[in-house]
Amino acid sequence: MTRFVDLRDMPYGEVLDLQHEIFGHRVEMRRKGLPVGDDCLITVTHKPVYTLGRHADPRNVVNRSWLAERGAEVVEIDRGGDVTFHGPGQIVVYPIIDLQARGMGIKCYVSLLEEAVIRTLACYGVESGRVDGATGVWLGCGTPAERKICAIGLRCSRFITMHGLALNVTTDLSWFSAINPCGFTDKGVTTLCRELGDGCPSLEEVAATLRRHLTELLKL
Repeated sequence: MTRFVDLRDMPYGEVLDLQHEIFGHRVEMRRKGLPVGDDCLITVTHKPVYTLGRHADPRNVVNRSWLAERGAEVVEIDRGGDVTFHGPGQIVVYPIIDLQARGMGIKCYVSLLEEAVIRTLACYGVESGRVDGATGVWLGCGTPAERKICAIGLRCSRFITMHGLALNVTTDLSWFSAINPCGFTDKGVTTLCRELGDGCPSLEEVAATLRRHLTELLKL
């Protein structure tokens, strides 16, 4: 069974605490050799926040005074990856799932998260793909106009996952000017609505489409 949790405009710290509570319990059950319980898929939009992964370079936050003036905090967290932004207009999904029950490793899991986003974007006529050495989903792959539309950062312990993906739909891209997104200085960032113009679907519609593809691919 999978529990679906849909949140809106939730402060990052509150959702992080919720993730840790669910994740920690499931990991402890696995450590004890007991059933780990149901999977959980959290979908959320956050108030503006910048998160730095375990091995992030603090220098990739290039304008701390600017982001502080706009009311955004910087939080160091326990996922992989460098620095990224979460905020309004962005769909963030945190799957807290058991990879062992699926016979799946972390590389396969990342690939399926990317595939769910690629299929979601294709539903709206946007072609996307992967870039070697750069986790996430990109547009203009292999061209000078490569631009990231979805970031992925994870933690996994005893085959239980937490953290997840962030898909830019109507996100204000000026927020990314304060950082080198995911540590890159030579690649752009985009949103679904920037690519589509006036034909952009609602955040709620895209969230539903993404959840449908995640459910199918991850067998939730």
